[in-house]
Amino acid sequence: MTQKLPVLGDFAEFDVALTAEPSRRPTPPGTHGHRARLRERLLRVGPEALNDDDVLEMILFTALPWRDTKAMTQALIKRFGSSSNALAAPLPDLLAIDEIDEPGAVALKLVQTAAARLVQTQRRYRPLLHNWDRLIEYLTSMLAHERIEQRRALYLDPRNRLIADEGVSRADPHALVMRALEHRATAMISVHNDPEGAPRPSAIEIDITRTLKQAAASYAIVLHDHVIIGNGTWISLKRLGLL
Repeated sequence: MTQKLPVLGDFAEFDVALTAEPSRRPTPPGTHGHRARLRERLLRVGPEALNDDDVLEMILFTALPWRDTKAMTQALIKRFGSSSNALAAPLPDLLAIDEIDEPGAVALKLVQTAAARLVQTQRRYRPLLHNWDRLIEYLTSMLAHERIEQRRALYLDPRNRLIADEGVSRADPHALVMRALEHRATAMISVHNDPEGAPRPSAIEIDITRTLKQAAASYAIVLHDHVIIGNGTWISLKRLGLL
């Protein structure tokens, strides 16, 4: 039975039914057929039958079945430019959009986290350096759409398999070499992203990378490269002759 909350001050009555659990809230009018078609397309043809915007919308209406998630999707694309950029957007930026509430923002960040961890798991025991394209694919999936600069260090075994992929708070060559020794790594790759999407090495970056190479060599650890990842592009200090 629907109960009525008492009137408090100048506030009108609130129906408890309006704050019922999401599963009992009505689905927005006109969305049943649209959502059913997206689900059918996914189940019958596979994920490749959905475009990026469809995927984003399905994530949202799975988490928010009572909301107009098409409008939410359009707001995200308008603000961030693409579905991938929306998934990679920081949580405060997502919550700053009027159409997005906390459950929707959390759903998007969970998908991004799951995708990143899946890539890490799939790549963990595969050679990275025998195929340059796979290395760039791995680094791009991890960093290309990040809107905050991140530094990472990849630690490799003698067969160039990934032992660990760790965030680096500051570019400290000694600390990086000590971590390589702790991992019993025989090689390293230094990497960071450029959120502006125009990767380029600074003079300081080049000096630090050369210092890291020398420090690693003193422990028979090879620094293979320092790679800078942008949005859809990348550069290698080794290929530029700077390492």
